[in-house]
Amino acid sequence: MFTGIIEEIGSVKRVSVGGKSGSIEIAAKKVLDGTKVGDSIAVNGVCLTVTSLGSSSFTADVMAETLRRSSLGSLSLGNGVNLERAMAADGRFGGHLVSGHIDGTGTISKMQKEENAVWVHIQANSEILNLIVEKGSIAIDGISLTVAGVSDSEFSVSVIPHTAKETTLLSKKAGDTVNLENDIIGKYVQKLLGGRSLGASEASDSVKDDKFLSWLSED
Repeated sequence: MFTGIIEEIGSVKRVSVGGKSGSIEIAAKKVLDGTKVGDSIAVNGVCLTVTSLGSSSFTADVMAETLRRSSLGSLSLGNGVNLERAMAADGRFGGHLVSGHIDGTGTISKMQKEENAVWVHIQANSEILNLIVEKGSIAIDGISLTVAGVSDSEFSVSVIPHTAKETTLLSKKAGDTVNLENDIIGKYVQKLLGGRSLGASEASDSVKDDKFLSWLSED
């Protein structure tokens, strides 16, 4: 389990993908401290198991399902990646519950600067948007962010200077792909409702009124 608070930006040292699976080596510093083979590290939000360690890097296997669901297969030598070790039991919980299991990808449609922040608009499919609500949480490339707005075709977040400095998000541009993980609580609620879902804008509105509560009380 992770929190979505990025610890450092690592660098892709090697990508080896043959067929539908492969391995990836990431140059890093901070996340290597205390890490051993078998531990989990989130790479751009994808939970990967460390298979080998060097003095300045770690290697992890990437299975076919991971490549289908995420953007890891498009990484190239030297690309920066967001890194976070699994949450320690005695650590601070600064973000939100992030499993490291990507739901899919989205595409950055535009970025707009507003004072000291930057608005990032991301297009995604309906399965992902249906579980996004305004002022709720989402992980973008492993970064815990608050949803500022959502429609039936995209959602937006506002990125503060600290997040911009400590992550790779604002190094991207319109057209780039990002990994997305919905808030796990929303997934459980949808499952309990038998898979029933509202449109993205309607779901966001339901948080502001009593629709959600009446939903749960239906026979």
